[in-house]
Amino acid sequence: MISVTKGDSVTLNTGVTEIQSDDYIMWSFKFKNKEIRIAKIYKQRNYIYDDENERFRHRLQLDEQTGSLTITNINKLHSGLYKVQIIDSDIRHKAFSIDVYGVKSLSVTEGYSVTLNTDVTEIQRFDQILWMFGPQETRIAEIYRQNIDMFDSNEIFGDRLKMDRQTGSLTITNITTELSGLYKLTIISKRLNSHQTFTVTLYGPLPIPVISSYSTTCNTRSSLSPSVSRCSVLCSVVNVSAVSLSWYKGNSLLSSISVSDLSISLSLPLEVEYQDKNTYSCVVNNTITNRTTHLDISQTCSPCSGFKLTHTVKNLNSSAAEVFHADEPETISVMEGESVTLNTGVTKIQSNDQILWMFRHKNTETRIAQILKPMTSVYDSDINERFRDRLQLDEQTGSLTITNINKLHSGLYKLMIISGGVKNRYFNIAVYAPLTVPVISDSPQNPSVSERSSSQNCSLLCSVLNVSAVSLSWYKGNSLLSSISVSNLSISLSLPLEIECLDDSYSCVVAYSFTNQTTHLNITQLCGTCPATGQLFILKALIIAGVVLLLLLLGVTGAVKFWHRKDNKPAVETTEEEVIYTDATFTTHRAPDTETKGLDQTEYSEVFLR
Repeated sequence: MISVTKGDSVTLNTGVTEIQSDDYIMWSFKFKNKEIRIAKIYKQRNYIYDDENERFRHRLQLDEQTGSLTITNINKLHSGLYKVQIIDSDIRHKAFSIDVYGVKSLSVTEGYSVTLNTDVTEIQRFDQILWMFGPQETRIAEIYRQNIDMFDSNEIFGDRLKMDRQTGSLTITNITTELSGLYKLTIISKRLNSHQTFTVTLYGPLPIPVISSYSTTCNTRSSLSPSVSRCSVLCSVVNVSAVSLSWYKGNSLLSSISVSDLSISLSLPLEVEYQDKNTYSCVVNNTITNRTTHLDISQTCSPCSGFKLTHTVKNLNSSAAEVFHADEPETISVMEGESVTLNTGVTKIQSNDQILWMFRHKNTETRIAQILKPMTSVYDSDINERFRDRLQLDEQTGSLTITNINKLHSGLYKLMIISGGVKNRYFNIAVYAPLTVPVISDSPQNPSVSERSSSQNCSLLCSVLNVSAVSLSWYKGNSLLSSISVSNLSISLSLPLEIECLDDSYSCVVAYSFTNQTTHLNITQLCGTCPATGQLFILKALIIAGVVLLLLLLGVTGAVKFWHRKDNKPAVETTEEEVIYTDATFTTHRAPDTETKGLDQTEYSEVFLR
């Protein structure tokens, strides 16, 4: 008989030193009076038949040199008879009986008693029952031939160890921490040999949870209705380990927090309305027992008086404890696929501080991360599948980072910092889809290129598809020309614009409150008949040059005419070379004479022109 603890490995040896080329080794397992082939070596080739036998899947290993069989990660299903047939120069058979026993876990509260049962109804005369304790397997009790031997167990257990003479079961009374651990049982009888292992876990006595109030807030529903009292309460336990602390409303679990083997203090908050019935309770429990405290709202919380805002504050541990009131939610906008960090505002977490992050979904707050020194926990699987592999917690500050964020992560996040007093912070995260780039196109109202004249304006259309909570705008430089917006509906937007073909300073912008996408207009591509900006400049320059030339031409013409008129006037003086000779007739007028009777007298002379 080979006894193996569940989860361990066991090797069944063939006794062969080295397999020869023609040797044949066959392994089989007997199940319900039927032998099932599980492994074989033939002509130095290995065959594992774990596909045919689901119970052995990925658990069998065959030694190529000796043919020995190893069963890994063994469990109860592998208990039974194993046979090996060896054919070389002879034919041999070997059989192995395997008994797999599990580890029985027992939990007990310190100071109580625990019994380790053998499951034997009545010990026979020649049966042997042996109990051992600890990793050294120290013998502490035995029945053999119906005689009881307690060995030197009194040195460890004193008078706290008792053995049942009929069944061989072992009872430990008034158990203490040093008596927890591993116990092994061996039963040897004519029918079979069996082994069992027991793990005894000891828990300290559970304290009673303490419920205290740290704030009461009155909110007015309307001018005609009374105000509503909302009470924030805290359930606390001190010096506990391996427990869970939970809030219940009736039998429904509201929230829970747990700690492993560390001995620390735990606190768990809850917000209730004063009008609620007294159905809330706080429970601390380990695997074997629990302690419960019921919330009495009338005793713990203060009701509102009319519309007056009141605060009732009770310290948790000391009069110096500081109490904080909840702030307004901090709104954070982030693009889908990016990361966002929610900051606690804490520089360094102290040893007794507790940081708790919760996510609110459908009016239920789910714990997603926690720091309880020295332990940091992120709950990003199972219940919180939406956060799987996305949460990162800063061990020094407690700040929470959400990576590769998506729409499922939109909502309200609550931070609780418990450090003597309680500080609440809220973060409202809005996750937006990536912005599409706006597309600028010719408006359908535009005439065709062949029909469009150069004097006509250009009609354009800017469009974006499948957007929500955005604005779509036209700008000229930094000046807003027109804008359109949409709320949370996912639709397509279009915005028209009519312009002259003057410049490329126009742009279309689609924007969230925190980011945008811009497309700049290229007039030459969309308004094809309009002159390009360079051509307009040349045209203007040519026109100006033409005007200037015309003015110059007019000025020159005027000057020529002026000088021509001046040259046509008679000359008064001549130079020596300008002597002109001609025949001249001179007429001399005389004074009246009585004799001549006033007649004119003419004289002739020659003039030469040189």
